[in-house]
Amino acid sequence: MGALSCAISERPMNSPFTRRSGGDFNNGCTSDETHKDHSMTSLRTLTLAALCALAATSISHAADTTAAQQLAHWSAQAGSPGNADKGKVFFNARHGGEWSCASCHGTPPTAQGKHASTGKSIAPLAPAFNPKAFTDTAKVDKWFRRNCNDVVSRECTAVEKADVLAYLNALKP
Repeated sequence: MGALSCAISERPMNSPFTRRSGGDFNNGCTSDETHKDHSMTSLRTLTLAALCALAATSISHAADTTAAQQLAHWSAQAGSPGNADKGKVFFNARHGGEWSCASCHGTPPTAQGKHASTGKSIAPLAPAFNPKAFTDTAKVDKWFRRNCNDVVSRECTAVEKADVLAYLNALKP
Protein backbone atom coordinates (compact mmCIF):
# COMPACT_ATOMS: atom_id res chain seq x y z
CA MET A 1 0.00 0.00 0.00
CA GLY A 2 2.98 2.30 0.63
CA ALA A 3 3.96 3.00 -2.97
CA LEU A 4 0.40 3.17 -4.23
CA SER A 5 -0.79 5.43 -1.41
CA CYS A 6 2.30 7.56 -1.88
CA ALA A 7 1.61 7.88 -5.58
CA ILE A 8 -2.06 8.70 -5.14
CA SER A 9 -2.17 10.75 -1.95
CA GLU A 10 0.92 12.90 -2.35
CA ARG A 11 1.07 13.49 -6.09
CA PRO A 12 -1.19 16.57 -6.14
CA MET A 13 0.59 18.10 -3.17
CA ASN A 14 4.08 17.51 -4.60
CA SER A 15 3.45 18.15 -8.28
CA PRO A 16 4.25 21.90 -8.18
CA PHE A 17 7.41 21.23 -6.17
CA THR A 18 8.43 18.36 -8.46
CA ARG A 19 8.12 20.54 -11.55
CA ARG A 20 10.29 23.28 -10.04
CA SER A 21 12.88 21.03 -8.48
CA GLY A 22 13.24 18.57 -11.33
CA GLY A 23 11.88 15.75 -9.16
CA ASP A 24 14.88 15.42 -6.82
CA PHE A 25 12.76 15.64 -3.67
CA ASN A 26 9.36 14.01 -3.49
CA ASN A 27 8.62 13.17 0.18
CA GLY A 28 9.75 9.60 -0.35
CA CYS A 29 7.71 9.10 -3.52
CA THR A 30 9.90 8.39 -6.50
CA SER A 31 8.51 8.72 -9.96
CA ASP A 32 9.69 5.13 -10.66
CA GLU A 33 7.37 3.79 -7.92
CA THR A 34 4.46 5.77 -9.31
CA HIS A 35 5.03 4.58 -12.89
CA LYS A 36 5.65 0.99 -11.78
CA ASP A 37 2.30 0.89 -9.95
CA HIS A 38 0.41 2.31 -12.93
CA SER A 39 2.25 0.00 -15.34
CA MET A 40 1.45 -3.07 -13.22
CA THR A 41 -2.20 -2.05 -12.95
CA SER A 42 -2.39 -1.52 -16.71
CA LEU A 43 -0.64 -4.83 -17.38
CA ARG A 44 -2.99 -6.70 -15.04
CA THR A 45 -6.03 -5.06 -16.62
CA LEU A 46 -4.80 -5.85 -20.12
CA THR A 47 -4.00 -9.46 -19.20
CA LEU A 48 -7.41 -9.95 -17.59
CA ALA A 49 -9.17 -8.45 -20.61
CA ALA A 50 -7.23 -10.73 -22.98
CA LEU A 51 -8.06 -13.82 -20.91
CA CYS A 52 -11.76 -12.90 -20.83
CA ALA A 53 -11.80 -12.38 -24.60
CA LEU A 54 -10.05 -15.72 -25.16
CA ALA A 55 -12.50 -17.54 -22.88
CA ALA A 56 -15.49 -15.96 -24.61
CA THR A 57 -14.11 -16.91 -28.03
CA SER A 58 -13.46 -20.49 -26.95
CA ILE A 59 -16.95 -20.87 -25.53
CA SER A 60 -18.63 -19.38 -28.59
CA HIS A 61 -16.72 -21.68 -30.97
CA ALA A 62 -17.34 -24.78 -28.89
CA ALA A 63 -21.02 -24.84 -29.86
CA ASP A 64 -21.73 -22.03 -32.27
CA THR A 65 -24.45 -23.83 -34.23
CA THR A 66 -26.74 -26.84 -34.31
CA ALA A 67 -27.37 -29.51 -36.93
CA ALA A 68 -30.77 -27.92 -37.65
CA GLN A 69 -29.12 -24.52 -38.16
CA GLN A 70 -26.56 -26.09 -40.49
CA LEU A 71 -29.39 -27.68 -42.48
CA ALA A 72 -31.20 -24.33 -42.66
CA HIS A 73 -27.99 -22.60 -43.79
CA TRP A 74 -27.22 -25.07 -46.58
CA SER A 75 -30.88 -25.23 -47.65
CA ALA A 76 -30.86 -21.44 -47.99
CA GLN A 77 -27.61 -21.62 -49.99
CA ALA A 78 -29.17 -24.28 -52.21
CA GLY A 79 -32.39 -22.34 -52.68
CA SER A 80 -34.48 -25.35 -51.67
CA PRO A 81 -34.94 -27.51 -48.57
CA GLY A 82 -32.71 -30.54 -48.15
CA ASN A 83 -34.17 -33.86 -49.29
CA ALA A 84 -33.47 -36.75 -46.89
CA ASP A 85 -34.11 -39.44 -49.54
CA LYS A 86 -31.64 -37.85 -51.98
CA GLY A 87 -29.21 -37.37 -49.09
CA LYS A 88 -29.36 -41.08 -48.24
CA VAL A 89 -28.66 -42.03 -51.87
CA PHE A 90 -25.75 -39.54 -52.06
CA PHE A 91 -24.35 -40.74 -48.70
CA ASN A 92 -24.28 -44.41 -49.79
CA ALA A 93 -23.15 -43.93 -53.43
CA ARG A 94 -19.53 -44.35 -54.56
CA HIS A 95 -19.69 -41.57 -57.20
CA GLY A 96 -17.25 -43.34 -59.52
CA GLY A 97 -14.56 -43.75 -56.85
CA GLU A 98 -13.81 -46.48 -54.36
CA TRP A 99 -15.27 -44.65 -51.33
CA SER A 100 -18.69 -43.42 -50.30
CA CYS A 101 -19.54 -41.41 -47.18
CA ALA A 102 -20.73 -44.72 -45.71
CA SER A 103 -17.28 -46.29 -46.25
CA CYS A 104 -16.07 -44.49 -43.13
CA HIS A 105 -19.25 -43.37 -41.36
CA GLY A 106 -21.23 -46.62 -41.72
CA THR A 107 -24.73 -47.43 -42.91
CA PRO A 108 -26.59 -45.94 -41.21
CA PRO A 109 -24.13 -43.46 -39.63
CA THR A 110 -25.57 -43.92 -36.14
CA ALA A 111 -22.69 -45.86 -34.56
CA GLN A 112 -18.96 -45.26 -34.36
CA GLY A 113 -17.33 -45.44 -37.78
CA LYS A 114 -13.80 -46.19 -38.87
CA HIS A 115 -11.69 -44.39 -41.49
CA ALA A 116 -11.33 -46.63 -44.54
CA SER A 117 -7.56 -46.19 -44.94
CA THR A 118 -6.22 -45.16 -41.52
CA GLY A 119 -8.56 -47.22 -39.34
CA LYS A 120 -9.00 -44.23 -37.02
CA SER A 121 -12.32 -44.30 -35.17
CA ILE A 122 -14.96 -41.72 -36.11
CA ALA A 123 -17.79 -40.59 -33.81
CA PRO A 124 -21.36 -41.23 -35.01
CA LEU A 125 -22.31 -38.68 -37.65
CA ALA A 126 -26.07 -38.55 -37.08
CA PRO A 127 -26.83 -35.71 -34.63
CA ALA A 128 -29.38 -37.78 -32.66
CA PHE A 129 -26.57 -40.21 -31.81
CA ASN A 130 -23.81 -37.65 -31.29
CA PRO A 131 -24.79 -34.32 -29.67
CA LYS A 132 -21.51 -32.72 -30.81
CA ALA A 133 -22.12 -33.45 -34.50
CA PHE A 134 -22.45 -30.30 -36.60
CA THR A 135 -22.06 -27.88 -33.66
CA ASP A 136 -18.91 -26.13 -34.89
CA THR A 137 -19.26 -24.25 -38.18
CA ALA A 138 -15.53 -24.23 -38.91
CA LYS A 139 -15.30 -28.00 -38.43
CA VAL A 140 -18.42 -28.61 -40.52
CA ASP A 141 -16.93 -26.59 -43.38
CA LYS A 142 -13.54 -28.30 -43.02
CA TRP A 143 -14.93 -31.85 -42.98
CA PHE A 144 -17.40 -31.27 -45.82
CA ARG A 145 -14.55 -29.87 -47.93
CA ARG A 146 -12.13 -32.69 -47.06
CA ASN A 147 -14.60 -35.59 -47.22
CA CYS A 148 -16.28 -34.40 -50.41
CA ASN A 149 -12.87 -34.23 -52.07
CA ASP A 150 -12.22 -37.83 -50.96
CA VAL A 151 -15.61 -39.14 -52.12
CA VAL A 152 -16.59 -37.08 -55.20
CA SER A 153 -13.18 -35.54 -56.05
CA ARG A 154 -14.53 -32.00 -55.65
CA GLU A 155 -16.28 -29.84 -53.08
CA CYS A 156 -19.93 -30.78 -52.58
CA THR A 157 -22.58 -28.38 -53.79
CA ALA A 158 -24.92 -26.60 -51.38
CA VAL A 159 -27.75 -28.89 -52.60
CA GLU A 160 -25.70 -32.02 -51.82
CA LYS A 161 -24.77 -30.71 -48.37
CA ALA A 162 -28.40 -29.81 -47.60
CA ASP A 163 -29.59 -33.25 -48.75
CA VAL A 164 -26.99 -35.11 -46.67
CA LEU A 165 -27.79 -32.99 -43.61
CA ALA A 166 -31.52 -33.62 -44.11
CA TYR A 167 -30.78 -37.37 -44.18
CA LEU A 168 -28.57 -37.24 -41.08
CA ASN A 169 -31.06 -35.09 -39.15
CA ALA A 170 -33.86 -37.55 -40.03
CA LEU A 171 -32.07 -40.48 -38.35
CA LYS A 172 -33.55 -41.05 -34.90
CA PRO A 173 -32.94 -43.65 -32.16
